[in-house]
Amino acid sequence: MKKRMKLVVLMSVVLLAACSGRKETAETVKVEEKPAVKLEKVRLQSVPQTQEYTATVEAEVKNNIAPAMPVRISRILVEVGDRVSKNQKLVQMDAANLRQLELQLENQRVEFRRIDELYKVGGISKSEWDAAKTALDVRETSHKNTLENTALLSPVNGIVTARNYDDGDMYSGVMPVLTVEQITPVKLMINVSETYFTKIQKGVPVDIRLDVYGDERFNGQVNLVYPTLNPATRTFPVEVRLANGDMRVRPGMFARVTVDFGALDRVVIPDRAIVKQAGSGDRYVFVYKGGRVSYNKVELGRRMGENYELISGVDDNADVVVAGQTRLHDGIEVEVEQ
Repeated sequence: MKKRMKLVVLMSVVLLAACSGRKETAETVKVEEKPAVKLEKVRLQSVPQTQEYTATVEAEVKNNIAPAMPVRISRILVEVGDRVSKNQKLVQMDAANLRQLELQLENQRVEFRRIDELYKVGGISKSEWDAAKTALDVRETSHKNTLENTALLSPVNGIVTARNYDDGDMYSGVMPVLTVEQITPVKLMINVSETYFTKIQKGVPVDIRLDVYGDERFNGQVNLVYPTLNPATRTFPVEVRLANGDMRVRPGMFARVTVDFGALDRVVIPDRAIVKQAGSGDRYVFVYKGGRVSYNKVELGRRMGENYELISGVDDNADVVVAGQTRLHDGIEVEVEQ
């Protein structure tokens, strides 16, 4: 019996020692498993606020050339691609109606001169003279309208970009006979975030690149800032004008417009510090303070080489983790590697 008691006591001592050893080992492991990280201090810097927008080149003015009523086309005097001048004759329509109206107008003028002479000597009343003058004015207006719709002139200096009929066709009114576009200058429409509403105004210079010309840059300027915002997108339209004196830029070309909004003091952070949250587009940074790290959501601005501009999320002079993020979570203690 005494031997059994000794054996029990001995086993208890051994188990106690073993448990004590395990506890010490666990504590040792816990200390050793504190994640090691590398830090970098971030600071405010002056960051240029440039934004790039895409746009399609548009003509400054686009005119559809057509008569006011259906009439047969006698002759089209220009082709697609031709450069035309303001008031240049482009299309000759059938002139039969014009000739008839000219005869009627001449007869009306002769009649009015006769009535006018009678009125001067008291042969007719003022109301009869007024009626004759009104009839002459109506005939002259009709003649002028028919004349304008018989010889179709270009309203602008431009280039012919479309022709929809041939000589001898009857103009149906569905499509214009010709389209003439003014391309000196051209314009580009961009949609700018409301953030920059107070930072852009007419006359601001912009940089324009067109895919067809590679990295060649063209100088433009803001021509019009629209006064209202789209509530769905929180953007407002801005019209940019490009002089295009050599006519190298044509409507329909794809363009990239870069606008300089000045500079702002922003925290600049290495891209190695940025952590993307799985399953979302959110970005985070681990910020070190007092032996622990916090998980800060950040709003990124422009990428600048190996750094990012931060809109928000990290303060000036903060220490951020740039290596060792894989084992971190919010509030964990870390070991800083030098």
